[in-house]
Amino acid sequence: MPIDTASSGPTRIAFVCVQNAGRSQLSTAFAERERARRGLEDRVEILTGGTHPADYVHEQVIEVMDEAGFDISDRTPREITSEEVRSCDYVATMGCSTLDVGSIGTQVDIRDWNLADPDGQDLDRVRTIRDDIERRVTALFDELTSV
Repeated sequence: MPIDTASSGPTRIAFVCVQNAGRSQLSTAFAERERARRGLEDRVEILTGGTHPADYVHEQVIEVMDEAGFDISDRTPREITSEEVRSCDYVATMGCSTLDVGSIGTQVDIRDWNLADPDGQDLDRVRTIRDDIERRVTALFDELTSV
């Protein structure tokens, strides 16, 4: 379902996991870049959150994103509500979510990316996860902007 440029509201995309300290933060940073690259700032709204957020973003995630030119050191994990998720057009879960997808409804396109958790992994493994997420986010935006 491509972005509807005729609709009154933006397309809402959420990246959700348990802690909102790794995979969903990586996804959000790449999605923000794709939104800007494609000139969709007024057409795409990006949400992120966790069902049980951590106190801070994982250090190794901050480090590998810094290597890729992103400063996410000031980000703080947050809780995402069921209402926020239900308001989205697309939700990408990271394979760890305790999100009750049955309560979300059929209007939301939910995708489980089933990604490895970067927490506690060595930097090479976190880089592999980062690169996988970048490809998935780019593919999602390709799909959303296809006509």
